[in-house]
Amino acid sequence: MDIRFSDRANGLKASAIRELLKLTEMPEVISFAGGLPAPELFPVERIKEIFSEVMDRDGRAALQYGPTEGYRPLREIIATQRMSTAHMKLTGDDVIVTTGSQQGLEFSAKLFLNKGDVVICESPSYLGAINAFQAYEPKFVEVSMDEHGMIMSELENALKENPNAKMIYTIPDFQNPTGKTMPDDRRKRMAELAAEYKIPIIEDNPYGELIFEGTVHPAIKSFDKEGWVVFLGTFSKTFAPGLRLGWICASPEILSKYVIIKQGADLQSSSLDQRIAATFMQKYDLNEHIEKIKEIYGNRRTLMLECMDKYFPADVKHTNPYGGLFAWVELREDLDAGKIMEECIKENVAYVPGDAFFPNGGHKNFFRVNYSCMPEDKIVEGIKRLAKVLAKYY
Repeated sequence: MDIRFSDRANGLKASAIRELLKLTEMPEVISFAGGLPAPELFPVERIKEIFSEVMDRDGRAALQYGPTEGYRPLREIIATQRMSTAHMKLTGDDVIVTTGSQQGLEFSAKLFLNKGDVVICESPSYLGAINAFQAYEPKFVEVSMDEHGMIMSELENALKENPNAKMIYTIPDFQNPTGKTMPDDRRKRMAELAAEYKIPIIEDNPYGELIFEGTVHPAIKSFDKEGWVVFLGTFSKTFAPGLRLGWICASPEILSKYVIIKQGADLQSSSLDQRIAATFMQKYDLNEHIEKIKEIYGNRRTLMLECMDKYFPADVKHTNPYGGLFAWVELREDLDAGKIMEECIKENVAYVPGDAFFPNGGHKNFFRVNYSCMPEDKIVEGIKRLAKVLAKYY
């Protein structure tokens, strides 16, 4: 068919992760590829109970249209409870509800980017954000990381060299894909640089509450004195991803623009799902649920790291995250994790090759593994299968 798509549509490419997940849906494959929460931890029975309660109490309202900004009780819960790391006096007026935080990424690109604009991001960075931004045809300026995340001196150099940059994108907590975490002094410095150079920060924080050691870090937003930080949050990793509930917290001037964009995109997020989430958190303690998740994920993280140390060739390196869902593996520079992945699939084990996480390409000798959604026995067996393949190259 001779269909005349827009230039933007013609430039779209399938998500590497989504395509890869199709290969890993076979039950015999041990997949470390997806960023999936553990389904056995979903509070299914309690959500069934809450669903009935919501429908009995206000079913007609739950099935009706609602305000674009979101269900007010849920926005208040987000502002006063889930945004506690911001250390700010927030109200529901400071928050809008989105259809997952992925929608917040897409809206951020639509709000800030014109063709050719510069996005400054960590190197590597979250593939889902790269895909959301790429549709708007920006230039990516990658900032190197050390073991503590984005290096602030290099960020400042990038800001000096790109005075017309439009936004900084960062995942400060248990970064996807590396699992690295930014210390508090760097968060404070990043907020200062944003104010100094008058550039918005998109603080993507899906994993911050999933910390296995120590206390939750303060959000970059907590150091934001002038309103340059846009905080993206989600219930997908701490509650239930199928509800597709996230949020944006920003200054009134910025938030009002997000509301207009959302009106044009989907009018609102699901009234029913928002009421289910709000009622759940009014009746049950979500923090208690998160503690259970942290215990399971922490044990699986420890087991995976121990297995990699035990079975992988000695020269293979990996990060040591203390929270989140991912670890990052570095192979010899001459190796291509994408090609090695083809052999791994034959051994019924999968990961995500790392080159897709670098917006400007290269760096083929990395891959990402997820430890949250596989039981312990499969973690051990899966790492052994990976080690068997890697041994051929070392």
